[in-house]
Amino acid sequence: MSAKKREMKEVSKASVRRVRISPQKLRLVINLIRGKQVDSALQILQFSPKKGCRIAMKLLQSAIANAKDHTGADVDNLWIKAGYVDMGRTIKSIMPRAKGQADQIHKKSSHMTIVLGEK
Repeated sequence: MSAKKREMKEVSKASVRRVRISPQKLRLVINLIRGKQVDSALQILQFSPKKGCRIAMKLLQSAIANAKDHTGADVDNLWIKAGYVDMGRTIKSIMPRAKGQADQIHKKSSHMTIVLGEK
């Protein structure tokens, strides 16, 4: 089972910051496509019912366009080398409750990055 892992050189990178969706939901989407070929990753994102798939698909298409424009890479040889989601700024607000009390609401945001490589 010890297959040799071929080296991938980094071709392009795309990131989006301050997306108003929790990092946990975006990590579920990124874990679906990490290590896959670009064509199959786009199909997975297109037909998956997850909330963050639309954002991830736009970001992946941006990374593909960056690879074409900047390095002239062939789209058929592109793979998703890395993808990660970091915690962004949290917006805090207050929801009034019964008897003069208040609950604090935390609206989370995230930063997402996709790195494409070529085998």
